[in-house]
Amino acid sequence: MTLITFIPLIIFAVIALKAFKIIRPIFRNRGKINAEVKGRLTETLGGIRVIKGFNAEKQEEAVFEIGVDRLYQNVKKSLTTTAFMSSSSTFLLGVATTSVMGFGGYQIIERSLTIGEFVQFTILLGLMIAPIVQMSNVGSQLTEALAGLDRTEELMNETTEAEATERTIQLQGIKGDIAFHNVSFAYKEDETVLHDINFEAKRGQVIALVGSSGSGKSTIAGLAASFLVPESGKVTIDGMDMAKVDLNSFRQHLGVVLQDDFLFEGTIRENILFPKPNATEEELVNAVNTAYVNEFTDRFEEGLDTLIGERGVKLSGGQRQRIAIARAVLADPKILILDEATSSLDTESEALIQKSLVELTKGRTTFVIAHRLSTIRKADCILVIENGKIIEKGTHNDLIASEGRYYNLFTYQARI
Repeated sequence: MTLITFIPLIIFAVIALKAFKIIRPIFRNRGKINAEVKGRLTETLGGIRVIKGFNAEKQEEAVFEIGVDRLYQNVKKSLTTTAFMSSSSTFLLGVATTSVMGFGGYQIIERSLTIGEFVQFTILLGLMIAPIVQMSNVGSQLTEALAGLDRTEELMNETTEAEATERTIQLQGIKGDIAFHNVSFAYKEDETVLHDINFEAKRGQVIALVGSSGSGKSTIAGLAASFLVPESGKVTIDGMDMAKVDLNSFRQHLGVVLQDDFLFEGTIRENILFPKPNATEEELVNAVNTAYVNEFTDRFEEGLDTLIGERGVKLSGGQRQRIAIARAVLADPKILILDEATSSLDTESEALIQKSLVELTKGRTTFVIAHRLSTIRKADCILVIENGKIIEKGTHNDLIASEGRYYNLFTYQARI
């Protein structure tokens, strides 16, 4: 009777092991599908105005439906597998019990087994089978947990850029001299976007980057801000290789104002205080006045404590950009990156911001990316970038006198 019991149990063990191997990848894949579907949904809600503007609701519904169907198919597959395993365990254990009772009854008739022995064996069999049935249920839950652990481990093993072992240089203070030495960079292998870039930005200088879209201006700014690492050559800060500098010690001296700067949900005050939460009221007021944020907050009933909504949806583009500039003023960085910092401003606001930027850039190494060339006439050095190369370099007057690419761009904008 023991042999009769073990045969179905061995078969069940084989089925369970195979089922668990099938289920685990299904659960692991579910986490990825969940992330994709929820990520797309978040993007959709964030861009709801664009979707409505292009009457694309049906299109987004279809995309979301495809994602949800993938999730449904994954859940169905996992439920089918676990149901099959549970059914198999019930069936095989039922076969074992029935076989034991049949064979035991035959032995009782043949008087080779007493009723007491049969009852004793049946009770012991029940005590053994009950945990096995529970194991099949717990096993599927455990497999799901292990699949989640695999996904978590995968994410936890990703090294952050600040954890790079070669970044050992700690910056206590910097002057702000940045130099590019034969720097090349590629986002994809064999598709180089920058070729042998060489220039030097001294402390307090304003370096303007101009050129057509896709020429490599933002990539140079990204390298200067250490958001990117050169494929060849090196970027240095005060003569030290940026690739070996601890990022936290460098970025505490960095300030950025991007073309589409990110604002957090909350108040205007909280967004300006973001780089320096412990700033004094005097420092805050100075940043607000320098960036002319008070020009519009004075009209708000709650002033700086006005809620701006997700990503600053309640503000105009120009108002959002002025808050971003105030944030940079408050950070008081040694190195400043301005990526089209006045692109969303009207003419009057731009004139005000240009005055504040003059004060902001004093004593700081500043990189300015600009398409409106009228905003960079006073730059110490203008780099004209085309196809990932510096084709012209000099001051505004020097480049106008040479009548090259910069001259063509400037005169063309002047005619417009």
